Amino acid sequence: MCQLLAMNCNVPTDIVFSFTGFAMRGGRTDTHQDGWGIAFFEGAGVRHFVDHQPAVTSPIADLIKRYPIKSKNVIAHIRKATQGEVNLENCHPFVRELWGKYWVFAHNGDLKAFHPQLDGAYRPVGTTDSERAFCYILQTLRARFGDCCPGRDELRPVLAELVAEIAAHGTFNMMLSSGGELWAHCSTNLHYLVRQYPFETAMLSDEDVKVDFSEVTTPNDRVAVIVTQPLTTNEQWTAFGQGELKLFIDGLPQAVTGLPPEILRDKGGN
Repeated sequence: MCQLLAMNCNVPTDIVFSFTGFAMRGGRTDTHQDGWGIAFFEGAGVRHFVDHQPAVTSPIADLIKRYPIKSKNVIAHIRKATQGEVNLENCHPFVRELWGKYWVFAHNGDLKAFHPQLDGAYRPVGTTDSERAFCYILQTLRARFGDCCPGRDELRPVLAELVAEIAAHGTFNMMLSSGGELWAHCSTNLHYLVRQYPFETAMLSDEDVKVDFSEVTTPNDRVAVIVTQPLTTNEQWTAFGQGELKLFIDGLPQAVTGLPPEILRDKGGN
């Protein structure tokens, strides 16, 4: 199946280090070579890059590894196709508008017999179960809340119910963001860490690259990195529980389903 990578921060930060290791799994250190994509929020806008070529050989991926785009919320994906052909329209992440905001979504997994009735406001362009799930989520949220954008406290139980419904059809590891926060749901495998002061050196597991974050950050910076499998060899990663939905705000995890928030914070620091 595919792999996911996301970043949620309290200040705009680049994802070059993490993406460098992640991209190696798109054809060199792993077999996820059926396309890739990444989306960066910048204010109300989104920089969105996708390619059906393997991430390890894609010239666009090489650009991302060399160009430090800074963002508070980033979602990336490398694909190993289970449903849908290998082409551009089936590459994650997907982007749609809801309540005057861009929403970005990526999924790792395989949904069986998942064919929700879509009413026309949101329809897939490609042929993946992932894009169908994204359209269904946005359609359901609009039907529930109308034209009024809900607050996070209103959105939490509805989104938790939705992801549980979709996950009943198979594996549903997913990332979702509208730019102000990041939602992450785990069916099988997701891990996260929080980098904050005092910062240390991190070493990638998929590439011979290390960074001393104390040299490129301020004491006030905080970055949460969420990924399918840990990216570094010398940092403490925390595994999601199966069925957990977490909300990340300003680089800190908050419980939506699963463990209480104070336990998640204690486990997340490093």
